[in-house]
Amino acid sequence: MVVGPINQLRNLVVPIAVGLVVGGFNPWVIGASAAAVVALLAGGLVTWRTVFYEVGEERLEIRSGLVRRSRRTIPLERVRGVDVTSTLLHRLLGVAVVRIEAAAGAGGSEDGKLDAVDAAEAERLRRVLLDRRAMLADGAAEPASGAAVPGDSAEAQPKPGAAADGMVTHFSMRPSWYLYGALSLAYLLTPFAVLATLFGVVQQAAGDQAADYVLEWVTTTDRGMLTALSAGAAGALVLLMPVFAVVSYAFTHWGFSLRERDGSLVAERGLFTRRSVTLEKRRIRGHELLDNPLERTRRAVRLRAIVTGLGDTANRAVLLPIGPRATVDAVLARALTPFRGLLVRHPRAALYRRWVRAVGPFAVLAGVGLVAQWTWLVVAASVLAALGVVLGLDRYRSLGHGYDGAMVSVRSGSLRRRQATVERSAVIGWTWTQTLPQRRTGLADLQVTVGAGDGGYTAMDASQRRSVAFAAGVTPEIVRPFLVRPRDSAQGSSDTAEG
Repeated sequence: MVVGPINQLRNLVVPIAVGLVVGGFNPWVIGASAAAVVALLAGGLVTWRTVFYEVGEERLEIRSGLVRRSRRTIPLERVRGVDVTSTLLHRLLGVAVVRIEAAAGAGGSEDGKLDAVDAAEAERLRRVLLDRRAMLADGAAEPASGAAVPGDSAEAQPKPGAAADGMVTHFSMRPSWYLYGALSLAYLLTPFAVLATLFGVVQQAAGDQAADYVLEWVTTTDRGMLTALSAGAAGALVLLMPVFAVVSYAFTHWGFSLRERDGSLVAERGLFTRRSVTLEKRRIRGHELLDNPLERTRRAVRLRAIVTGLGDTANRAVLLPIGPRATVDAVLARALTPFRGLLVRHPRAALYRRWVRAVGPFAVLAGVGLVAQWTWLVVAASVLAALGVVLGLDRYRSLGHGYDGAMVSVRSGSLRRRQATVERSAVIGWTWTQTLPQRRTGLADLQVTVGAGDGGYTAMDASQRRSVAFAAGVTPEIVRPFLVRPRDSAQGSSDTAEG
């Protein structure tokens, strides 16, 4: 009765405030604002009285509505994930939001949301739904030890301390980890995002008056003073970038923890909005290690799971935020199966292709500048071309793919380098793609197709012949039936050895 109206009222605060100010606190405007608040409170009461849920043996049913009634039924065997989220308001009231993600038969998604239930009930629902889903998937006769049985009320409540049975803590956030937020390019841009939001609010509230005021101030202010203020503001933004980055990183990942319970990994994080995501290990088919150039200078990396049928992977698949590579590798070895092999380096032709892409456009610009005798264009293009040489080399050094007998791993990228590692059993196909320049140099993009995560991960500019041998070594049952032996047996033996 409290959470719903307050959440809706947040969307009306700015319009109501603007209406009161513009309307000069007219009695009609005040009355309309009061009526809107009363309507929200009444809506909260109606919602509280008309929303019901029930966990059956095979289905979850959610009923809601007074005038327009709705009944949503979700088969428990299709439940893919149960997330528990609580904002600061939820935590003050001792409640939480339960989001149920379920696979629809047509390939879409059918989700259930309960906002807001008691915090203890939210945890019980998560255990019941996941345990029942596992039972239905495996055809088990009994629920997991310590799990609540759907359909019971008082008997379904877990015993005191039962929730901690079998709990394994793989990682708990250390204070020093928050400083790694300053290495993230996304968090470093936080001050600009805040300024854009403030400008948007001012523009919405004041409209053309604010724009006219700013324009008048700029045209009447002394040019020297204006230049000094602009330089000072730009310098302050640059200095505040790492501070804002650390603060926003801390807000997002405050108290991050990774635990394992009942065959699932539970990642929990957040300061104001606390989010708990449960990922069944049976649905985790691999992992991703991501970093950028700034993070590589401190040997920092982040860890993300590759999960079957998971939406919003950028937020829900996070297993570890940015942190030291050694610690991330240690946690990965405890929680999942790491890649223990070596990555194969791609041919030298792949380096030339990256240099052409990174340097070529700026070399053309420099040539145009020479012809037109534009010195500034020649200098700028030359500097960018030199940076392109370094970027192309880094992109080439990031390329690689490998197989250790159990896990297949591919890596690429520079500004956002990603190494994706998937289980051999998760590979369901291979795709080779060649452009005209790649065909001339014997290169190809090899995509490992999997039924999880992004659906496929690409080893870019690999040797076409060796990539065929690589795929045949990983999944011979898929690739070898399509290999053609050359007519010359001697040449055929050589080709077979080299792929």
